[in-house]
Amino acid sequence: MLPKSKLRVRKSSAYIRAKGEPEMKPMPLTRRDLLLKCAAMGSLTLAPSLSLAEPLRWWEEQESGTRKPTPRNELGPFYKSRAPLDPHLRAPGDPGLPLAVSGLVFSTNGAALPHSKVEIWQADHLGQYDLKGYRYRATITADDSGKYWFDTVMPGHYPGRVGQHIHYVVTAPGHKPLTTQLYFATDPAFEGDPDRNYSRDPLLHSRELIKPVTIAGDPKEIHALVNFEIVLEQL
Repeated sequence: MLPKSKLRVRKSSAYIRAKGEPEMKPMPLTRRDLLLKCAAMGSLTLAPSLSLAEPLRWWEEQESGTRKPTPRNELGPFYKSRAPLDPHLRAPGDPGLPLAVSGLVFSTNGAALPHSKVEIWQADHLGQYDLKGYRYRATITADDSGKYWFDTVMPGHYPGRVGQHIHYVVTAPGHKPLTTQLYFATDPAFEGDPDRNYSRDPLLHSRELIKPVTIAGDPKEIHALVNFEIVLEQL
């Protein structure tokens, strides 16, 4: 003998079929809900430096074949044109944590943008900009696959700004110029929680600009690695 609750469910389903009405089906989970459920059940584990938004964005981009444009950020007062065409910003013996940054330049349609121009500038490890010369400034051309890279030092904090950052201006034919900045998840200003604390820097309006930092090398030659992909909007 079935319980009364199950009998009621069966009678209700039979009535719907008899009336010819479609039986209601449960709504499929959205990508966000699915990731949240997997994370809650322990079947999805995120690295400490990753937020849920990053794998969700990657998933959506892989399925759609399109990419979300990189958020814009302030140009700042220290931009100088005609920086050297040299990706080696760090000279031998420079103080500070050695840092290597690399990434690909894409269009929002998902295509890589070879030979894009990437202008970058930053403060030294003490937070000071070179306003007379071109220290820690470069103009880089992406290669045939759209990849760019440069080596430098982790920038310091300078008065008036909360977060450590590197400035970017990126251009490519047929695309809108992009002015933005790269930030670091290891920045002490975020106290280990960029998701919650990124707004401490009043010029930082998007969590997407904060990237994970990987520490590599041996104890005598420690260096940091960061990947920063750039996505430009089409004209």
